[in-house]
Amino acid sequence: MPDTPPKAAPEITEASISAAVDAALEAVAAASTTAELKQVRIEHAGEASVIATANAAIKSLPPADRAGAGKLVGQAKGRVHQAIAARQAALAAAEEEAALASETVDVTLPTDRRPRGARHPLTVLADRIADVFIAMGWEIAEGPEVEAEWFNFDALNFDADHPARQMQDTFYVAGAEGQDSSGQVLRTHTSPVQARALIERGVPLYIACPGTVYRTDELDATHTPVFTQVEGLAIDKGLTMAHLVGTLDTLAERLFGGQPITRLRPSYFPFTEPSAEMDFRCFSCEARLGLDHDPAPDCRVCGGTGWIEMGGCGMVNPAVLRACGVDPEEYQGFAFGLGIERILMLRNGVADMHDMVEGDVRFSQHYGTEI
Repeated sequence: MPDTPPKAAPEITEASISAAVDAALEAVAAASTTAELKQVRIEHAGEASVIATANAAIKSLPPADRAGAGKLVGQAKGRVHQAIAARQAALAAAEEEAALASETVDVTLPTDRRPRGARHPLTVLADRIADVFIAMGWEIAEGPEVEAEWFNFDALNFDADHPARQMQDTFYVAGAEGQDSSGQVLRTHTSPVQARALIERGVPLYIACPGTVYRTDELDATHTPVFTQVEGLAIDKGLTMAHLVGTLDTLAERLFGGQPITRLRPSYFPFTEPSAEMDFRCFSCEARLGLDHDPAPDCRVCGGTGWIEMGGCGMVNPAVLRACGVDPEEYQGFAFGLGIERILMLRNGVADMHDMVEGDVRFSQHYGTEI
């Protein structure tokens, strides 16, 4: 590549220097921010500016002309730098004043120096579900979380070799030294509360039993070893599956709004006969509009089926009634169980179970206050 020819030194005359000073002063006056003034300094006082290159060219002048040129250029540099300094001070003061005005804090306003907590949405939802049943005239029942095997299994018609009694499903409480088992477990459902209530309160009985239960599941996006359930039990004369459907329809309506479309699918549970799984029409896609509307194939809520599983239910098995001292020839009833975490995931669009159990208060604050 050919060498770039050196830049010619500017002519040092009073007219050229005066024009450079005037241009610099005009640019300084036009700068409205310190950032713009910085660019002006580079262009009119930097190494490539007219005044700087003229100053560098003084040494190439004849000795007799250097003194006059030096005086002319020096005075020009002084005027430009003085104008830049004055403008810098004015702009900096104005920007500081504007920043203080925009960031003003009224120290007389009341404040809460302690960060506010929030009720966990699972607790809020459990209370809302309890309110629904109380409004229907039911009672809320509670029981121990460390439960006797008889209440957790035997009273509910679980055979001795039922898979749910095995170690892969149940947390067993260790017995004393030399004993294989203490005869106690961490309850795997809240159904033992129903058995206790039947024995202690008698019939007729209408109870809902919210509470924490334990199973040996791995923690992932949709499962956790510690979760919450709400189970319902109604025992009276003349109760049928129609009463069960009406109860669950009312609960679905209060939780999800609208007029839910439900269905029953045959299933099996040891403590109910007949047993069923209740589904309701997806509330997220077109399926919510009715049975004559097709669900969205890519709906994440119902998986494209148009139905969402609500929980297990059925008429109470006569064997359970007899175990609790109730005559099945005189009294009948129904029972159901729902996972509160699942309801929260469906109702509020929670995608990952980890969010519910990690204890981050920001997750709870996101829900605000629910009335």
